[in-house]
Amino acid sequence: MSRAVTYFALPLAALIGLVAMLIWLKPFETLSPDAPPVELLTFESVRLEPGFFRMNVRADGSGPVTIAQVQVDGAYRTFVQNPKGSLGRLASAELVIPYPWIDGEAHTIVTLTSTGATFEHVVEVAQMTPDVFGASASMLLLVGLLLGLAPISIGLMSFPALRQLGSDGIGFVLAATVGLLLYLLIDTLGEGLEAAENILERFHASTLVWVVAIVTAAGLIAVGRSGSKPPEGASLATFIALGIGLHNLGEGLVVGAAFATGETALAAFLVIGFIIHNVTEGFGIAAPLTKSRPTFATFAGLALLAGLPALLGVFLGAQAVNPLWTAICFGIGAGAIAQVIFEITSLIARQNGAAKLTNPPVLGGLVTGLVVMNVTALLV
Repeated sequence: MSRAVTYFALPLAALIGLVAMLIWLKPFETLSPDAPPVELLTFESVRLEPGFFRMNVRADGSGPVTIAQVQVDGAYRTFVQNPKGSLGRLASAELVIPYPWIDGEAHTIVTLTSTGATFEHVVEVAQMTPDVFGASASMLLLVGLLLGLAPISIGLMSFPALRQLGSDGIGFVLAATVGLLLYLLIDTLGEGLEAAENILERFHASTLVWVVAIVTAAGLIAVGRSGSKPPEGASLATFIALGIGLHNLGEGLVVGAAFATGETALAAFLVIGFIIHNVTEGFGIAAPLTKSRPTFATFAGLALLAGLPALLGVFLGAQAVNPLWTAICFGIGAGAIAQVIFEITSLIARQNGAAKLTNPPVLGGLVTGLVVMNVTALLV
């Protein structure tokens, strides 16, 4: 083993030396000495405070980016940049812009760099960013609980009814759980890829979403299979609750962001839709428990695990969280859901035989789960 490490050290050192030489000598700059610098600037978050815009920007390009001027609604405004000076590759800064913004109206903010390049951001509906430690805290707390904990708890109330089902009925319910999770997987990946569109290309955020999802799924499968047998019963329900909880974290980010950007009516509509939509997730968590006698504490723990992340998401989203972290959260959620799909499918195969994966109750449950999730999603 030590000899193999020694042999790998030589090509690694050569690679480091080659990359260092290219960075230090910059031989390719002589190919286009007169070309103008390439500049990119993205607006990662915008917070509105009384009389101020606070914006976080991140730069990229072939050289440092210097923000020379800022316009708001076509007029040049004074601004304070923290930290001061030019922004190197992938560096970020906060811009504080004094401006008497008008509640409910749209405002256009344009930054001009020292080379004359312009970058625009539109605040569609101006509204003060909710204060998580002030008057908005109780409202955000209520929204988070209604979004996640309440509907999951309602769904878990289906447990007594699920226990009355026979083997075909259990197979149907487990397959329906796979269907609803498959829908959530597709939806979560879509949300993550959408968030990735607002991130600098150099981060390769779309690819990062997939990588994070695969790594998360592989890690959770390894943890779940580390014992003497695959997860079943309460342990499988815990994995389901974890996957759904991470998905609900993303939903909370979306709702919180709607409040932060002034789309209160949209946020209220989203909450109502998600409440109905998320009740079905409680059914999926309860399904693996039908052959056991879980305690009230077990149900409470599962409800908290699946529901409380939505509360965290609402608080973070209301503060205009960096879209890169939003994309990563969706990637983690997608990976967790993929792991649960794998484990439930394996459970169905173990209980009924691999051939039963294609029998009518199982296929019917799969289709039912997909249809129910799609129908309830129309309310979101």
